[in-house]
Amino acid sequence: MAVAERQDFNPPYLHPAYEATVLRAPSKRLIEVPPGWFHHATGPVWGRVPVRPTDNDLTKQHAGRPVGQTITLSGRVLDSDGRAVPNTLIEIWQTNASGAYLDPADPGFMSLDPNFTGAGRTITDSEGRYHFRTIKPAAYPGDLGALFRPAHIHTSLFGPLLGSRLITQCYFEGDPLQDRDPILQSIPDPRGIERLLARFNSADTEVGDVDSALAYNWDIVLRGPAATPMEND
Repeated sequence: MAVAERQDFNPPYLHPAYEATVLRAPSKRLIEVPPGWFHHATGPVWGRVPVRPTDNDLTKQHAGRPVGQTITLSGRVLDSDGRAVPNTLIEIWQTNASGAYLDPADPGFMSLDPNFTGAGRTITDSEGRYHFRTIKPAAYPGDLGALFRPAHIHTSLFGPLLGSRLITQCYFEGDPLQDRDPILQSIPDPRGIERLLARFNSADTEVGDVDSALAYNWDIVLRGPAATPMEND
């Protein structure tokens, strides 16, 4: 596939409506790092702490139950021809049910939840499948008094090389704030926006008690005509 076609589905480095890009978009020619440096190390890279089987359940990281609607987010990581991509490290981070991040950079407009950290990770299985159990994130005010951002989950994927990390965001179908979000609307093709939407799955939705969870499906395609838009293509 031509490079120009692929770029039509990815947000540009500089999108003035998304004010943060004005500061972080490169204004000079990028530096080419010589081969053999750390970014060529094999992966996935997990750091000091190994990935545990329970790291994908963000609702059980503390003594108490977090506030909010429990959801599951599941799907597959796929290549351009639909083949599964196994052994991929997926990390997510998000706000809690009030729209607050557990991060010093958060402005503190919304309240924190002592039972919710908002970060988890997992590794895709042999069929490229992943699964998270978490709390549905809330919208929150944008930069400098902008409109509320729609609910979303940040997602990072590590492939076979440390330098192959990809970052994107997952949104939820039907959110009325999506048309007004400068970050989501920086994607120039509406088909790219559709690829970032998690779809409600009634068949897998759990019902019956306080721990029931709404199920959402979202496949991540790494490249090709149906590729999921990424922040750092």
